[in-house]
Amino acid sequence: MKRKTPYRTSSPGLPSVTSEPGMQPIVQKKTFMKSKISLCTLPGLLLVTAIALTPTAAHPENIYSDLPSIGDSSSSAISPEQQKQLGAEMMRQLRQSGIVLDDTEITSYLNALGQRLASNSDSGGQQFTFFVVNDPAINAFAGPGGYIGVNSGLILASENESELAGVLAHEISHVTQHHLARAFEAQQGLSLPSMAAMLAAILIGTQNSQAGMAAISAVAAGGAQYQINFTRENEKEADRFGIQTLAQSGYDPYGMPRFFERLQKNSRLYGSHPPEFLLTHPVTTDRIAEATSRAESFSGRKTEDSLDFQLIRAKLRVMEYSDPKQVFEDFQRYMDKSENAEPYKQYEYALLLSAVGKTGEAVRLLEKLHRNDPDRIAYRLALANVYERGGNYTQALKIYKDSLDLYPGNLTFLLPYASALIVANEAPRAYKLASDIRKDQYSNPLVYKLLARAAEGTKRNVEMHEAMSQFYYLNGFTRDAIQQLELASHEPGLSDYDSARIEARQKELEAIFEEEKKTKK
Repeated sequence: MKRKTPYRTSSPGLPSVTSEPGMQPIVQKKTFMKSKISLCTLPGLLLVTAIALTPTAAHPENIYSDLPSIGDSSSSAISPEQQKQLGAEMMRQLRQSGIVLDDTEITSYLNALGQRLASNSDSGGQQFTFFVVNDPAINAFAGPGGYIGVNSGLILASENESELAGVLAHEISHVTQHHLARAFEAQQGLSLPSMAAMLAAILIGTQNSQAGMAAISAVAAGGAQYQINFTRENEKEADRFGIQTLAQSGYDPYGMPRFFERLQKNSRLYGSHPPEFLLTHPVTTDRIAEATSRAESFSGRKTEDSLDFQLIRAKLRVMEYSDPKQVFEDFQRYMDKSENAEPYKQYEYALLLSAVGKTGEAVRLLEKLHRNDPDRIAYRLALANVYERGGNYTQALKIYKDSLDLYPGNLTFLLPYASALIVANEAPRAYKLASDIRKDQYSNPLVYKLLARAAEGTKRNVEMHEAMSQFYYLNGFTRDAIQQLELASHEPGLSDYDSARIEARQKELEAIFEEEKKTKK
């Protein structure tokens, strides 16, 4: 009997695993749309206004059953664990919309920067997760549970690393000063699952107005509207603590007010559509003056920038080019081709060479950059990627292996290494690697996607379906996750223990799916 195909191909943003090449192309066509629903609908922390609803029906017993309604008389505050669950659920729905940028290198950079700042803040043990939103608008936001999103447009608008760090420090301070928890606590009768759906719906609306409004309408039908506003005092407090965190982390404390001031000065160029950041984080002359004065108290502190920041921005630019061939021609016409050209400009040119199919030239340029700076992750990764594009998996695998010897456990190399192993017909090695990665990266959907491919290559069909189930679940497609477990339950040779385990997980997901349907009614 022919087995059903395990992979759904119709879910938005989730390409077929079996058709995925051994590496991701360096240049990706833009998939986002110009923002039409402003993020001023969320506060500086969740951006300015969050709409939530009063539950319209009793919820069945499920994973949400231990989460009281916000403002319930039995709970004076939303606990850190509840915030963490709310944030994780919000992330599932954001992933479902396809607006989260799944690039391990860029995400790893942002998390390294964010964790450095968080370690020098008044975090009190708060865990943070930083991610990139694939949107050219200039904006950033902090969500429940320490989830902080930064638009690709804001990274590109930052002229140096201290400016980007300043925005992150500001958002971190919103979390550490409990502004979001206080705003939630002030409300009455707000269901946490519904709030997660609403927050995600509003964010989705910034990418596609029709989809966003449809999602908001679906969640808010029959519900009441609530205001969750952050005051000017909240914003100034986040500035004060953020600048302190910035300076203590070794960055220029003027990075924050300088970024604010430049946006304010340039706002007149945007006409009736100013940068989203100005709408969600209102900047006044008084606020800039206070932030600058605060930065002066840290004068003399060490300041720094990093080449990694410029390399990440170069990669983002190339990823966003809708016509890399035209950009390549302009680059050729105007680029400084001397040996004195800055490394990040040479790196961007190498990525463009690869994007237009000039693999040999890209390899030569990246090899030169790599020889001059052998420990630089970006050069190693790009060089291996270009070798893969040219079909030279032997050389690509060598670079990945050497890089992992230098940076053990680095996810930026682990994922493409395992993927390349599969394409090179070494699925057993890829499976061992993917299984080990999952132990530490259990909430990363890319890991489960990779594990599913490796399991399929080693004829582990049950584990393939289970991995795909978790992949779909983490991306917000609960029904698809259930279908994968249904396929797993019908695989031949299943033990009683495995059958019971799969059935238990399937029932859990079915309860979640029923809750999701009620939330959208």
